[in-house]
Amino acid sequence: MAKYGEGDKRWIVEDRPDGANVHNWHWSETDCLPWSKTFFTKSLSNLTILDGETNLHIKTKKVEKVDGEAYVNVRKGKIIPGYEISVNLSWEGEAKDGEGKTLLKVDGNVEIPYISDENADEDPEVKVTVKDEGPIGKTLKEAMLTKGKPLVLEKVRDYVKTMAKGGPAKDELEAKKLAPKNSNSSCNSAGVSKEKVVVEKEVKKEAKKEGKKGFKTITMSEKFNCRAKDMYEILMDENRWKGFTQSNARISKDVGGQFSIFDGSVTGSNLELQEGKLIVQRWRFGSWPDGIDSTVRLVFDEPEPGVTIIKLTHTDVPEEDRYGNATVVENTERGWRDLIFNKIRAVFGFGI
Repeated sequence: MAKYGEGDKRWIVEDRPDGANVHNWHWSETDCLPWSKTFFTKSLSNLTILDGETNLHIKTKKVEKVDGEAYVNVRKGKIIPGYEISVNLSWEGEAKDGEGKTLLKVDGNVEIPYISDENADEDPEVKVTVKDEGPIGKTLKEAMLTKGKPLVLEKVRDYVKTMAKGGPAKDELEAKKLAPKNSNSSCNSAGVSKEKVVVEKEVKKEAKKEGKKGFKTITMSEKFNCRAKDMYEILMDENRWKGFTQSNARISKDVGGQFSIFDGSVTGSNLELQEGKLIVQRWRFGSWPDGIDSTVRLVFDEPEPGVTIIKLTHTDVPEEDRYGNATVVENTERGWRDLIFNKIRAVFGFGI
């Protein structure tokens, strides 16, 4: 599972006041671990399991710990939850005789070691322990397993369903859908007509293309534990692209052929191909101004069998997108590293 935060930021872009994800091939991401801790604390604390049945009284006490990571990615309105967490909570039990006198009081622990989005359709393992392993203690433990485990799993299922709907990001998504877009206004807040803004942007765009001002070049060198032909095949095979990016892809393997990756957010064509040695492509992002393309050059070097070095040169990357966001270069570089190269290492086992 991809990690939230540093090292896998998924080309996140800043929020706009209108709620639009202007880099429509990027991901917006919400850290859900604090919310997950609150969810389980509320749903699993002070939960009555048995209240006198067979003279047993059992209840959960509190959630001691929620560890791991949890996030929700939203891409083009599609909710993609990710989580790998463990939950630990305490419980207490009391056994009484027929006259209501206490025979034994015990404390115990419930551990759910692995709740994961990869196993969302399966109930996780639930471990129950008790500090007193005597006959009565074991009776209370078995009662906790028999009656308490189903209740705990019910709360886990509630968590999985809530995360699938967006978790803490759900309300924000709904608010953005309902937010007014002021699409009927012909002027912006400063009183400048939209027509004037469009003309100024077109002039600015043409100036950039002619003088290459406002464009940057991204260079990277990445090492992989595989043969060069294997990396070449992965980058030119649409089914493998779908696998490691979890998004739709269409890729021609011919020079002059077209490609579309990341659900159509990036499009382009093949300019030069040498199997296992070189890929040169024209790349265009959907959020870029019209008429602007970049060039991607991937050189494959295999200094020794089983070790491949890819040298990336991505030229003519605009500093701003069509909306004026100045994070294009940073997001693109991060995307190459985290959404392509690191994902290939993780999925295909090519890490060094």
